[in-house]
Parts: sequence; C-alpha cells; structure tokens
Amino acid sequence: MAKGGSETAVEELKDQEAKSLVNIDDPDREADQWDAERRVLEIQTKLHRWATADDGRRFDDLFNLVTDPAFLWVAWERVRGNKGAATAGVDRVTARLIEAVGGQEEFVSALRADLRAGRFAPLPVRERMIPKANGKLRRLGIPTITDRVVQASLKLVLEPIFEADFHPCSYGFRPNRRAQDAIAEIHLLGTKGYEWVLEGDIKACFDMIDHTALLDRVRRRVGDKRVLRLIKAFLKAGIMDSLGERQETITGTPQGGILSPLLANIALSTLDEHFMSTWNTVMSTDMRRRRRGWKGLGNWRLVRYADDFVVMVRGTQDHAETLRVEVAEVLAPIGLSLSPEKTTVVNLDEGFDFLGFRIQRHRQRGTNKRYVYTYPSKKALASIKGKIKALTSGKSNRSLSDLLLQLNRMTRGWAMYFRHAASKKTFSYVGQYAWQRVVGWVRRKHKGLNWGQLRRRYLPRWRPTEGAVTLYYPVTIPIRRYRYRGYSIPNPWTAATTEAIA
Repeated sequence: MAKGGSETAVEELKDQEAKSLVNIDDPDREADQWDAERRVLEIQTKLHRWATADDGRRFDDLFNLVTDPAFLWVAWERVRGNKGAATAGVDRVTARLIEAVGGQEEFVSALRADLRAGRFAPLPVRERMIPKANGKLRRLGIPTITDRVVQASLKLVLEPIFEADFHPCSYGFRPNRRAQDAIAEIHLLGTKGYEWVLEGDIKACFDMIDHTALLDRVRRRVGDKRVLRLIKAFLKAGIMDSLGERQETITGTPQGGILSPLLANIALSTLDEHFMSTWNTVMSTDMRRRRRGWKGLGNWRLVRYADDFVVMVRGTQDHAETLRVEVAEVLAPIGLSLSPEKTTVVNLDEGFDFLGFRIQRHRQRGTNKRYVYTYPSKKALASIKGKIKALTSGKSNRSLSDLLLQLNRMTRGWAMYFRHAASKKTFSYVGQYAWQRVVGWVRRKHKGLNWGQLRRRYLPRWRPTEGAVTLYYPVTIPIRRYRYRGYSIPNPWTAATTEAIA
C-alpha cells in the first residue's frame, strides 16, 4: 500500500536530516576545539535515536563521521588525556612527543588526510605480558598513538549505534554502567530465590573471537564498506612480540586497544540475546515464572560484565548444569568456549566471587533469617595487601609525605569500589595493616631515632603524618547500599542526558 502524503513528508525530512549529518566532506572546515565535544554529542544523539527507532537500520555513510575533524579532535583529546598516553606503541611515539615535535593540530590534520586518501594502515600492537593473580600471564596489546586516535574516533561513531541493541543484563565497558550495577542485580536475584549460580569463565575471550562472526554482527548495523575495512584492518594488524617478530592475529581483538571492549561486547551480545529472548518469551511475568516452577521447570537470568558472567537460576542444580551446555552452544559460533575448570555451579549458600566481591547467603547474627551479603573477596583483600606491602617494603629516599600520598590514593580508590558492600570490618583491617606497614617503613628509614622521637616527629596522635599529609583510614568511608537501577540506567544520548546541548 502506498504511503500517505504526511508519512512520505516525514520520511523525506528524515532523509534530509541524515544527509545533512553525514555529508560533511568539506576540506576547509576545521574543528573548533571548544565546540567539538558539543558537535560530537549532538551527532551521537541522532545516531542513537535513529538506531533505537529502527532496529533493522544499517548506516551506510559513517566514514565521513570517523574522519570528521570534530570526531578526530575529540578522539585525540581523549587519547592524550588517558594515563596510557605516555606509553608508546611499536613506533615509540608518545602523545607528548607529538605535541612537542609537530603539534597536535598538524597531527590531527595529517591523520585526517591519510584516512581520506586511503593511506592509513594500522601498525601491529606492541605485546606486553601482564602477570595475573593465578601466576599466569595475560597478553596486553599496545597500539600506536595514531592507531588509538582512529580507534577512538571509530568508537565515538559506533558506540551510540550498537548501544541501542545491547541488553540491560550487560554492564561491562558500557557508558554509565559499572560493576556495582551487576553486583546489585545479582544481590536482588539472590533475595528472590535464584539460589543456584552458573559461574561462567570464557577461555581467552579477547584472543579467540572469530573475526568473520564478529564482522557479520557488525554488518547488521554498518553498511559502510570503508568503516568495515578499517575495523578489519585493526583486527588483522598483528602483534609485535618482545623479540621484534610480527605474529598474525587470525582471531581475537587484542586486549588493550580502545576499540577492543566495544567489539568484544558486540560479539558477546549473542549470549545476551539468547538469554533475554528466553526471558522475554517464557519468563517475562511473575505468573509465567510461577507456572514454570509448578511444572518443575527452572527460571534463570544472565548477568554479564564483559567476558565475566553468571547465570542466576531459580530451580535445581540440574537446571543450572543444563545451562552449561546451552551456553557452550551459544558461544561456539563466535569462536569461544568455556573453561571446564573454572566454569562451575554453586549454591548461593556456598558463595562465589564475582568482580572482586564475595556474594553469599548466610544467617544474620542473632536471628534465624538468612540474607544475601556482599563483601570484598579474599582475593581482593590479598591484592590490596600485596600492593601496600610492595609500596612499603625496604627503605627508599622518598619522603614520608610522598609515600602517604601514593598509599592514600591506592587505599581510597580500593575502598570506594567496595563502599557499597558489607565492608566495615575489612576496611578497618586494611587501615590497621597499612598503619603497621608505614610505621615499620619509618622505623627502618630512621634507625637513628628512638621510639619517642619517631612518635613526636612522624606519629602525632598515633597517625603517620608529614606536613599536611596524614595516613588515610578506609574505615572512615560511610557504607551505603547500592540500589539496583534495572532498566532505568541512562546512556549519554538519551533525552534526559542531552538537554544541555539543546
């Protein structure tokens, strides 16, 4: 049936708006550093609105946005302001060197010219092996500054589009979402009888994602072949190992790149889609879930943070064990598999660790009632103790104030992460441990002073102090429960968060 006149007019207006947005191939237009952020936010808001309104829409002209001066300038600013800006890739160039030698305006302008002329080609990432808590090594790939800027510009364009498709059960590497949101949902489900937990561990997720499957998922939304070629070039750029030899990247998206978390979320969203489809069709209401329970069937809910996930099950252990096979079948088409040793099924009464938290149901002291508690895990406690010990080991030429400043930043950041859990006793313990380590450090550094002199000079009121700097005690942080935000978490491109740009 033909469209009516008013409907056709609306479609034409939408087309005109789209053309005015993406047809920005004006070589004389420069990015104003004061207006670049505003322009990028406006365009991202439109992209997100269009992607949300039409879940089948493919965006055909995105390369002009990736190479737009405003997007490249914002990308450069974010790369330059990142702590890793001082770390060079295989070309040994840092952000500071770019500013000192050629200037940032010239750098962005030259990069845009190379992109538009098709001369840009990403270099291999520099391999760096990071020790893990279990003693093994994790590979980190460090792209060049130039590659990071292009990846950041790609992310600025692609993220608002794919964010429209991501499900609320995913929390990792997404705007305005954090680990505490995932923990809050697990806590809520635990209080509602979801007592069996499938702890999932994906084997080498960032290294094993199938490129063909990933690009197929990207093509659902991106029709611009130039953007697809750019993404593929980054995936195939390779890794330069410590011996200076280039290794091919047949699979995976090297961990450490700006674009890698988004690409991993795009690949892993197949898991979200599978579980949310089941939830929305057969478990969407309380009555449906009750009927399944009456029939001896289980109910379950996925909570994922990047490549870490749990499936909370209301039912029996057999229901949870069955899901292990189901998850493996969902992951197989994208080249991923579960680690048999680390993928386990536990009861909430036994407890489990997730994102540094210990989550466990047990009886409240003095009552017969059982509640779900979250608190810092033993591994998280051992980690902060290890960092405090490393910082206060031996003696050095640094001053006590320098030591306290670094120690305070570390312990405050750790405590702020866990401030929504039942952490008061743990905070008190960490503070006492830090005090003992600092006092021991001071005594080793000033062996010529007796205990009374040390107290008067460095321990007024028994608190390690030098000048205006005093040892920070995590126990002073108030403990507040983190409320589950559910489906109400705003992203940066919703109407409520973009009123300032109007």
